[in-house]
Amino acid sequence: MSVADKIIAIIAQQAFLEPADINPEATLEALGIDSMALVECIFAIEETFDVQVPFNANDPEASQFDISTIQTIIHAVEGLIAAQKA
Repeated sequence: MSVADKIIAIIAQQAFLEPADINPEATLEALGIDSMALVECIFAIEETFDVQVPFNANDPEASQFDISTIQTIIHAVEGLIAAQKA
């Protein structure tokens, strides 16, 4: 299972959707992911990939972890994984 597939599965679980129903260009808001579900997604991503998501709840714009779409989340996690291996 690819990084993208795992992230989509995590988000689908929180949104009560099937992974096939998740469009990578979709926003979390469009999928019905609220702030509590986002926190659960972040925890699941950290646990699944053994990474630390740099997320500042007080100032999300200051974070380098882009959560604007599913695709940007996938890209950010792939970046964290690559940096961890470096």
